Amino acid sequence: MGSQESKKLKRPGGSVRTENKKGFRIVAVIAAIGVLAAAFVLFIGRKTEENAEEKKVSSADSAPATEARGDLNKLAGRWLRPDGGYIIEIRSIRANGKMDAGYFNPRPINVSSAEASHRGNEVEVFIELQDVGYPGSTYTLTYDPQRDALSGTYFQAALEQSFEVIFVRAR
Repeated sequence: MGSQESKKLKRPGGSVRTENKKGFRIVAVIAAIGVLAAAFVLFIGRKTEENAEEKKVSSADSAPATEARGDLNKLAGRWLRPDGGYIIEIRSIRANGKMDAGYFNPRPINVSSAEASHRGNEVEVFIELQDVGYPGSTYTLTYDPQRDALSGTYFQAALEQSFEVIFVRAR
């Protein structure tokens, strides 16, 4: 017997079984290649769909996002509340409307969140404060391009009271 294709093996208990090592290896390799090929095809197909969807979303949103961001950028600067000397400083505005902003009375007060958005034809600013004496106090302001002013409501959380306020651009 020069070939090792079949081999008789004794099992515990005295029974005999025949094993075809070469045939088993070939079937195992073919099965593994098939599984890898199927996984590769599914992965490539999914990536192609994701890329196509991503391109659709980015091209559909790029013009309005750029236009909207340019519109929001006019909010950047220092804004003074004349009735008390409070200052909102809008340093920058990201494309998603999140703002890097500071609030001063006259010392810095922690701004926990700040964002600008469009509400119909209006530009709205929302600022939340989280600091001693300002636990969740908020400003909800609307930009008036004619007066170059921010006006709206200040909610003083500690007192649970709202006040009408206006901020003018500090020159």
